[in-house]
Amino acid sequence: MNEMFVYSSLENKNITGVSQWQSPSNIALVKYWGKKLDQIPMNPSLSLTLSNCYSKTRLSYQSEISLNNDFNFSLLFEGKREISFESKLSIFLDRIKRYCPYLINLKLIIESSNSFPHSSGIASSASFYSALSLSIMDIEKKLNPKIENEFFFKKASFLSRLGSGSACRSTMGPISFWGSSKLFKESNDLYAIKYPNEINIIFRDINDTVLLVDKGKKDVSSSLGHGLMDGHSFSNDRINQAHFNLEQIKNALETGNYDLFIKIVELEALSLHAMMMTSNPSFILMKPNTLHIINEVWKYRKKYNSKICFTLDAGANIHLLYPQLEYDEIQNFISSNLVDYCENGEFINDKIGVGPNKL
Repeated sequence: MNEMFVYSSLENKNITGVSQWQSPSNIALVKYWGKKLDQIPMNPSLSLTLSNCYSKTRLSYQSEISLNNDFNFSLLFEGKREISFESKLSIFLDRIKRYCPYLINLKLIIESSNSFPHSSGIASSASFYSALSLSIMDIEKKLNPKIENEFFFKKASFLSRLGSGSACRSTMGPISFWGSSKLFKESNDLYAIKYPNEINIIFRDINDTVLLVDKGKKDVSSSLGHGLMDGHSFSNDRINQAHFNLEQIKNALETGNYDLFIKIVELEALSLHAMMMTSNPSFILMKPNTLHIINEVWKYRKKYNSKICFTLDAGANIHLLYPQLEYDEIQNFISSNLVDYCENGEFINDKIGVGPNKL
């Protein structure tokens, strides 16, 4: 199936141009943790595409014959050279060389910025790689104008995955599904698909307030964490749990069962961090204030019969999910009970989004 994404034209064209995309972060409701070779997930996952947490990536390119078959690129992140990230980007470009050989003979200037703190568990690599991959696909479409939209976004998702697994879910919205599953015929491990079924109206206006418990760089990267799933004592149980929880959340999304939605979303968040704490070596990304917030959310939900719930990615920051009907009450709850647990009192109000935008 990989072969469908190999660019086979031998024609060399002199091209120059600029492509710019804004691509959102996403928050997984059912998590993927652990991967095989070539960024293949150990289990399928499902995510909400966000709106206000995004990366803006500008890709400038011009023809330049490569004499040594190496990439010629520079990267500026928020106006500064990011030497530490250049090695990761070089690995990504090597991975996609077979699928985008035209990049070898281009001088690439990549400029990117985030609307949120990077490396703190808000899927910054997902939004960056999806925006970059969409920009790369603009180059391919320039070389081959016959490319259809469906193929354009499939390949963008495929390329994104080779940079960061969860990035493949950021190339579409509002809900994305990635990984082979009996639930959806089109699902596969190579690229994400847009959730194919209609979701209940009560889930179409979900708010996501991201509480910034810790804006610093994580102690353990997601890549290292994924690697620790190899040989993990509970890896098989976790894979089975994820498949079961996907069935459950599919049922919740399509029938409007909010209580089941809350149950699965929170179970998935805690299971993800339990896998970290029981790996070898073990590690903890949650902070004491993360736990304080979780307990406050549980107390609030019980007291007011609220539909608020929490989830986390691989970091200390908490995503609060809740319906638009409760927006004002939840904002008051955050201001009065939770803001003191956030670094510098900071949080980001976000909501379910529609996907990336070309700028």
